[in-house]
Amino acid sequence: MFQNMLTVGAQVLILFLLILMGYIAGKTKLFTAGAAAGMSNIILYFVSPCMILNAFQRDYDPSMLKGLLLAFAAGAIGHGVAILLAHLLVRDPDKRRECVYRFCIVFSNCGYMSFPLQRALLGETGVFYGTAYVTMFNILIWSYGILLMSRSFGAKKNAPAQGEKVFSISKILLNPGILSACVGLVFFFCSIRLPNVLASPIASMAALNTPMPMFLIGYYLSNARFGTILRSRKAYYVIAMRLLAVPLIVFGCYLLLDLRGPVLIACTIAVSAPAAAMGPVFSERFGDDTETSVGLVSLSTVLSIITMPVVVGLAQSFA
Repeated sequence: MFQNMLTVGAQVLILFLLILMGYIAGKTKLFTAGAAAGMSNIILYFVSPCMILNAFQRDYDPSMLKGLLLAFAAGAIGHGVAILLAHLLVRDPDKRRECVYRFCIVFSNCGYMSFPLQRALLGETGVFYGTAYVTMFNILIWSYGILLMSRSFGAKKNAPAQGEKVFSISKILLNPGILSACVGLVFFFCSIRLPNVLASPIASMAALNTPMPMFLIGYYLSNARFGTILRSRKAYYVIAMRLLAVPLIVFGCYLLLDLRGPVLIACTIAVSAPAAAMGPVFSERFGDDTETSVGLVSLSTVLSIITMPVVVGLAQSFA
């Protein structure tokens, strides 16, 4: 197991160094907020979809389909367990902050942080299975996530006016992640291989999915304010839930269900990632505690450099 932890730790260290570059660029003003917004859009609309399409460029294989379905079910189980724990174990007098805490526990950064590690440890097969987990993430974040952050979940009287129309089916189905996964599935089922003139630029763009998101996370960390979070015991409790309690409990559920092999590793990577970067976006949109959300995402990202090798190394030992 120790050797597995060292292997994962080496890959996480590579990601950390990319994050450090973004941090330095942010602190020295070589990278600006406008550039970050543009890079975020490029990742969302070009890099991630190309990476998903590239992972699905393979001949149809019934065993791979079974693994894909298992990964999708594992995503549902992982989020379901996290939702249950968040609602049972997290309470706060300030409902704006309570929503942020629960969102942090439920939703991991399973795209930006997980895809690079899945690709490094498992190759395109890891991305293939990771896509199923992220598909479940997208479905839930645009439904349950919006209901939670708008405080429409449970009909809270202090829900903000802009949260009255809490979500739409189009947001769930028509986001770039879901669309590219659907196109990729057609390619996979029909064993469609794109001609080199298309496959080559898609593969080149997919290769950017490791450096660009890590660099962007580093930039956001360079602007994060850690003061309030570092003084909050509740924040450490929530981060411990996100990085250790939820991943280990979910991992235990996977073992009980006899999930093994690359699917186990890919899904454990996804569930052990730090808090989702969408948290501050939703907090700002629905009038929740944005400063706390930014702090949780930032601090959990830094601490995940320590926790992810432990959890993922454990998964590799049982895979």
